[in-house]
Amino acid sequence: MALRKPPNKGAAALPKTVRNKMGFYKRGGSVPKNKALYSRVKSEAKKKFKVYPSAYANAWLVRTYKKRGGTYG
Repeated sequence: MALRKPPNKGAAALPKTVRNKMGFYKRGGSVPKNKALYSRVKSEAKKKFKVYPSAYANAWLVRTYKKRGGTYG
């Protein structure tokens, strides 16, 4: 369950927050640093799994991206 509103501690306390459609605050996701590698692994995941996106495909994508030396920032 998402929080309705984060505590009011100034802008510095909320580094990557955005509002979703329902007005809840959520943090931004991790961004892959090596976009070319991430793109290659993502295309492999789309070929490997019948349903993409899915929890299994995304877990495989993250695991494979990290095995090949990718990092998130």
